[in-house]
Amino acid sequence: MFEQAFKNIDDALWKDSGCDSELDYIEQTSWVLFLKYLNDLENEKADESELQGKEYEFILDEEYRWTTWAAPKNAQGELDHNRALTGDDLVEFVDGELFPYLKKFRKDHIDNPQSLVYKIGEIFSELKNKMQSGYIMREVINHVDQLPFLSAEDKHELSHLYETKIKNMGNAGRNGGQYYTPRPLIRAMIKVIDPKIGETVYDAAVGSAGFLCEAYDYMYERMDKTTENLHTLQEKTFYGKEKKNLAYIIGVMNMILHGIETPNILHTNTLAESIRDIQEKDRHDVILANPPFGGKERKEVQQNFDIKTSETAFLFLQHFIKSLKAGGRAAIVIKNTFLSNTDNASISLRKYLLETCNLHTILDMPGGTFLGAGVKTVVLFFQKGEPTKNIWYYQFQPERNLGKTNPLNDEDLKEFVEKQEEKPETEHSWKLKIGDVLDDTYDLSPKNPNAPEQDPLRSPEEILAEMELLDEETQSLMQSIRELV
Repeated sequence: MFEQAFKNIDDALWKDSGCDSELDYIEQTSWVLFLKYLNDLENEKADESELQGKEYEFILDEEYRWTTWAAPKNAQGELDHNRALTGDDLVEFVDGELFPYLKKFRKDHIDNPQSLVYKIGEIFSELKNKMQSGYIMREVINHVDQLPFLSAEDKHELSHLYETKIKNMGNAGRNGGQYYTPRPLIRAMIKVIDPKIGETVYDAAVGSAGFLCEAYDYMYERMDKTTENLHTLQEKTFYGKEKKNLAYIIGVMNMILHGIETPNILHTNTLAESIRDIQEKDRHDVILANPPFGGKERKEVQQNFDIKTSETAFLFLQHFIKSLKAGGRAAIVIKNTFLSNTDNASISLRKYLLETCNLHTILDMPGGTFLGAGVKTVVLFFQKGEPTKNIWYYQFQPERNLGKTNPLNDEDLKEFVEKQEEKPETEHSWKLKIGDVLDDTYDLSPKNPNAPEQDPLRSPEEILAEMELLDEETQSLMQSIRELV
């Protein structure tokens, strides 16, 4: 039912001249899904209040509720075609009345940015309806109206399908991939960090909220299901920030579908905030993130940081270190060149990380880990408070070329997670003593002393795989240049 409904929605949007990509499909699906979710949530709360002999105060005025304009029902519980708007009337209502009404919620509730009412205003201030045909919009609304949101099973299936749409958006290009980190990698990072109930989890480059959603699932499965714990998990555990409009909306929607009713995600540019203003109340126990890399930040943004650099990911790393509580744990995805770059900023940042945190593990990932991007990445695992003495490196070397047809899976990183406690030395893992690192460069690049000698003559398959990887990196670089122009 759910999968077919999503396919029908995409098929309908494909026919609309205002929607021409996966990005448009997920954006338009998101706002319609959100209003249906809000309707079901409010109706559930109204029923609960009635059972308690109380009267529920709806957030939306009656004329703007889903059951009034989108899906009014007759006595038989079927769509009332006499009252349901369609065609030009539907588009005019959505564009001229509904969106302006919902947009005002942000201004009216600006003193409480974490509230659901404020988020309603923010979401509808940052996007617009792109469906130009009111008949196609009616078709989309009818499909969404069939989707139930209330049970845990329903939300689980919906969230899975929504994640699939986010992944497809990344495969479709147009920068969609920046919102999607492979979920097997995220799950491995979370297992190593092991967040527990009562701790706060933070991602300052939240994207589609994959890290927060997976952390929610991990913590929910392992905690005692008490009312207090459920309340803590819902409202006092997960925090994030996101700069881009569409990513913010997708992140909020993704968390809602995972069962978090009012996500603590702020729509703001993290890097516009000075790290010198971060106080203890702003710090977190756990940070999980994959900050955007390859971006170039302006001089005024760099002034917010102690180590000046135009590289977006390096600024985020400084923010993460400052935002960790003493003893706090982090797992951060970053481009592998961070470990070896010889510019002053890179050297200073590595030195700062090693002196303020225990960088205990570096997971070295191959190219192709991120679909549509050939860049090589590493994952830094560290704990704040004590300097680094030893680093355990684990070089993940799959027996296949990772890509769209052979993506990363949970089994791939099972050994890495299992070996965390003992951190053994093997053909693809080793330890580095910080005393052996040159203090003029702080070069941390992976140099495996245990690797068997390789045949200098590579196979044609290896050569072709490297050519494909270089081609993907070139395309990624050209995309970054186009964004700057």
